Amino acid sequence: MADDRHQQRQQRLKEQVDARIAAATAVRGILMVFTGNGKGKTTAAFGTALRTTGHGKRVAVVQFIKGDWPNGERNLLEQHGVEFQVMATGFTWETQNRETDTTACLAVWQHARRMMADAQIDLVVLDEITYMVSMGYLPLEALIAALQQRPAKQSVIITGRGCHRTLTEMADTVTEMRPVKHAFDAGIQAQQGIDW
Repeated sequence: MADDRHQQRQQRLKEQVDARIAAATAVRGILMVFTGNGKGKTTAAFGTALRTTGHGKRVAVVQFIKGDWPNGERNLLEQHGVEFQVMATGFTWETQNRETDTTACLAVWQHARRMMADAQIDLVVLDEITYMVSMGYLPLEALIAALQQRPAKQSVIITGRGCHRTLTEMADTVTEMRPVKHAFDAGIQAQQGIDW
């Protein structure tokens, strides 16, 4: 009897899933936002980049903030043809120079614009770009225009805390990472291969 109920529940679930799959007929690139105060935003973006690359599609990455830090994702993905452009100044709390940071942001932004105009690139990752908008280094309007003008089949991932409401409203998929517990808060050092 329990097996019959289980089978019936699973059959109803299968019918619901099949109906949703059949209803999803649009084919276009999507805008994804990974935001929130928890760890994992960049990791989620690079997981998607890895998946896209694994399917033989072209990926390009712009990293705002990360600077010259060793980067395991970059070490791997560049070997598979993924273009990386990295903001030269690194962490803005280290530079503490608004003019220098703005100049560096706008310089690497030119690469992001080029990537988002290239129909041959299937996925563009704009890692930590939310900070550039919230700190006033990059006008929100410039980002919105580039997103709206990108090729129809190109997907874009935006990462970073405090994503502007307009961007989350534009996005097709929004995931908010919520911190529950983090090793760093307990005094454990960030570790290569785990945290970067």
